Amino acid sequence: MSKTQTFLLITALACSSAMAAPPVRKFDEPGAPPFKVLKEGENPPIDANDNFVIGPKYTPAPERKKAEGVPEGKVEQFIIDSKETKLFNPGIARKEFGKVDPSNPKTLIVDTHNIDYKRTISVYIPAQYKAGTDAPFLVIHDGPRDKPPGAELLHIFDNLIAQKRIPPIVVIWIANGGGDAQGHERGKEYDNMNGDYAEYIETEVLPRVEKHCNVKLTHDPNGRAVMGSSSGGSCALIMAWFRNDLYHRVLTTSGTFVNQAWPFDPKYPDGAWGFHETLIPNSPKKPIRIFISVGDQDLLNPNVMRDDMHDWVEANHRMAKALKAKGYEYEYLFCRGAGHGIGNAQAQFLPHALEWVWNGYVPKTDK
Repeated sequence: MSKTQTFLLITALACSSAMAAPPVRKFDEPGAPPFKVLKEGENPPIDANDNFVIGPKYTPAPERKKAEGVPEGKVEQFIIDSKETKLFNPGIARKEFGKVDPSNPKTLIVDTHNIDYKRTISVYIPAQYKAGTDAPFLVIHDGPRDKPPGAELLHIFDNLIAQKRIPPIVVIWIANGGGDAQGHERGKEYDNMNGDYAEYIETEVLPRVEKHCNVKLTHDPNGRAVMGSSSGGSCALIMAWFRNDLYHRVLTTSGTFVNQAWPFDPKYPDGAWGFHETLIPNSPKKPIRIFISVGDQDLLNPNVMRDDMHDWVEANHRMAKALKAKGYEYEYLFCRGAGHGIGNAQAQFLPHALEWVWNGYVPKTDK
């Protein structure tokens, strides 16, 4: 075999290994936090702050179905053109993934170019909303682009509100700016460790929601929640951490609490991995209530950086331990039989997670 053939074979094997399915992790492996194992189809108690194992078989939540006699909210949509905004204008995109920076293996060298983009904003307004009153609300990242949110998700909000398990919240889905990770607009919005995207939502999105949908949104951070999956999940915590004056409630699935911020910021050299590495342990406790969850076959080192900071299961394990040590109100679900995004597990636990995140909410009233 020639040297060229040998090189190509080694490269092929390396690529095959990199593309292999992530390993299945066990909840009781060394280094994992202590878990309580629940029966299949069971969710934790609504007032629990702890670590739980669910699955591998899941029972779809009954709240996903339309219930007779339950008032139905309405959904309105509009478009935001990047050319009409002051922040995140223009956007960015890349042609290639990028190369590891030889002087700093924690980051990539990525060539980007500017883009214009449009994002769809979808707004659920509950039937119980009273015009002119300040509504609590939930922001959801990675909103749909060309169609309304799924009917099952809308049924969940209708049912939970009707059952008084959550307040009559306005729900705002915000589509990302395109692409993923380093060098793309979505990565710029979601992965960077600062309050820029929270400021974008505050100044560019929420005023348009109020204008287009004829609603008033609360300024009480305890009445504001943010939710996301993958980088949308880490973004949810980033928003609440850096703009704690705006958000106190966080819901994440397969949160990307790994090193994916770009461009490199020496103040936060580990990206979102820094949450459990330094920020949570070394900072005063913030008024954040956070739900985290991960699959037992979630992502592991899916790129070229090999910096030991790209293991989604390990990152969420570390999050749980850091949150518990600091005394945060948190709940952590380790979902067996689930991969990245844990969609099969969400079919069971999402109504529970929403109720848990909003548990204890009391609207502010004038004296």
